[in-house]
Amino acid sequence: MSLKKAIGIIVLVLLIDQISKIYIKTNFVLGESVNVFGWFKILFVENRGMAWGVELPGNYGKLFLTLFRLFAISAIGYWLYDSVKKKSSRILIVAIALIFAGAFGNIIDSVFYGILFSESSPGSGLATFMPEAGGYASVFHGHVVDMLYFPMVDTTWPEWMPWLGGDRFSFFDPVFNVADSAITIGVLLLLIFNKRAFPKKEVEQRKREVLKEVVKVTPEEA
Repeated sequence: MSLKKAIGIIVLVLLIDQISKIYIKTNFVLGESVNVFGWFKILFVENRGMAWGVELPGNYGKLFLTLFRLFAISAIGYWLYDSVKKKSSRILIVAIALIFAGAFGNIIDSVFYGILFSESSPGSGLATFMPEAGGYASVFHGHVVDMLYFPMVDTTWPEWMPWLGGDRFSFFDPVFNVADSAITIGVLLLLIFNKRAFPKKEVEQRKREVLKEVVKVTPEEA
């Protein structure tokens, strides 16, 4: 698979991710939700930290997290370039491209959204793009926009159950975005198609190539 096709996947994911985020950010009040069908909802929330909403304390914690993401995506980008150069399997290149695109999509939020948009909060009205008064945060301190919500189960435990009776029970509470989905799909591809992503033939071929090089530099017997 060529580098051009891998970049095409990245661009497509980024476009879908950023268009959906900008639309939600400028058309939804924070916490607003719309039922799409069944257990699929659009719910506007902002993630100030890592996956599952885990936050590092203070402004320096957010800065560290964003810088770490930049370092990580640099490593993923090199992995992608190296895999294409070595003509690795298509499934591996597609998976890495999806992971790169997802990581880059969330980095855009973290780095730029704070200076590009006004703040979103319940009851404060809609956020605006490039507000005259300036954005809600400095560069590197933006919040990641999430909106995809699949509350498959939302009920209460039966009253007769000890300890849990009457308590709320929900399944699959995370709210995520297109970028998160791309990362998840990329990782699942690597896990499910591990043997195709890292075929033994390539490993054996590399072993033979190394062995040939060793033989070349080994002195011949007298």
